[in-house]
Amino acid sequence: MIKAILVFNNHGKPRLSKFYQYYAEDVQHQIIRETFHLVSKRDDSVCNFLEGGTLIGGSDYKLIYRHYATLYFVFCVDSSESELGILDLIQVFVETLDKCFENVCELDLIFHVDKVHYILSELVMGGMVLETNMTEIITRIEEQNKLEKQEAGISAAPARAVSAVKEMNIPQKIKDIKLPDLPSIGNLKF
Repeated sequence: MIKAILVFNNHGKPRLSKFYQYYAEDVQHQIIRETFHLVSKRDDSVCNFLEGGTLIGGSDYKLIYRHYATLYFVFCVDSSESELGILDLIQVFVETLDKCFENVCELDLIFHVDKVHYILSELVMGGMVLETNMTEIITRIEEQNKLEKQEAGISAAPARAVSAVKEMNIPQKIKDIKLPDLPSIGNLKF
């Protein structure tokens, strides 16, 4: 089972953290710091799995990570997960992000947190892997984007109505109304 998914930059700043097991907020920060120190001091030529830190379960847990440019993608898992399977899952996650953001970078993770979490929830939910087929994941994301555009159209309707009324030039239309001539007051009989 996946216990946590962490993404941080080369300086240890967290860009995404998702815990599937409850930890108090201060413990979460300690886990992120400890994980960064464990992963960042490793040479690029060594394998991408290591024993979990003391805070996230010790020897029963593993940290499986990949380092891409300025970001570390780390999955904290228990012993029931396959290391190679998780490495493939990380690859699918990164490639999906790359397709959705067209050359994903650290700023995409910062400014589009909701979309990144949505993508992640298509892959993993409750610590269990849901989907590993990138085509299926991209299809779900495109469907979500269509829904968001439709909702944006509905929510933009009041603004479009206001602009349509402004464009009507109502004062001029009132002047252009042709009313029949009314008899003058002097000709009226009471």
